This record gives sequence, structure tokens and C-alpha cells, in this order.
Amino acid sequence: MVLKTILHKGFTSILALLVLFSTVSFTIEKHFCGDVLVDVSVFVEADKCEMEALEILQKKTCCKDEMNVVQGQDELTISSYDDLEFEQQQFLYAFTHSYIFGFESLEKHEIPHKNYAPPKLVTDIQVLDQVFII
Repeated sequence: MVLKTILHKGFTSILALLVLFSTVSFTIEKHFCGDVLVDVSVFVEADKCEMEALEILQKKTCCKDEMNVVQGQDELTISSYDDLEFEQQQFLYAFTHSYIFGFESLEKHEIPHKNYAPPKLVTDIQVLDQVFII
């Protein structure tokens, strides 16, 4: 039973993270100085190298910036009850009605012998009558 609850919680967490990461967009920015990768950053601007200041003065470009944008899913559809077909609406109504009203509790019945205590035995009847099962 414990394994079942652990697996259930694990799978739901994985599915929640999958939905979260499929809808998040982010940018990976890389800064190269020549052919050497100097800095990689996610969500913020990459740090520039010291050669960048000299390039501005000399108007030469040996440094380059590369940006990779990872687009998340932005076409999430939110359906309403009116978007369903008539048969689907009928089934949904019948299912919810039977689920809500199908589990009514039974009325409590009085148990007449609930607190009945059997009489105390004064003597052993089998020994008194000399009747034994062989």
C-alpha cells in the first residue's frame, strides 16, 4: 500500500513538472571570443570578455553573441461545457448526477440482540448427561 502511494505521488509530480516545463519559454545566451566559449547563461545576459572593450575602440569584431530561444507551448486550449457535443453533455450530466446521488447512506437499523449476553453456565451439561462425541 505504501509503494502504491509513493508511486502515485511520484507520477503526479513528474506529470506536473512536465506540464510546467512544456509551457515555459527561456533564452540561452552564449558569448564567444574568437572560437572560445567564454560564458553561457540562462534567463540573464551573458558576461562579456575583456576583448570586447578593445573591439569597440578598434572597430574589429572577434567576439560574437549567440542566442538560442526555446519556445514553450502557448497554444493551450481551455474548453467549456458549451464546447462539448450534446451526447457528451448528456453523459457528463448523467455521470455527475449518478455519482452525487448514487451514494446515499442507508438508514440505520435497530439491532435487537446487540447487547445480549448469554446465560452463565452453572454446570457442564455434557458431563452431567454423560454425552460425549467420539
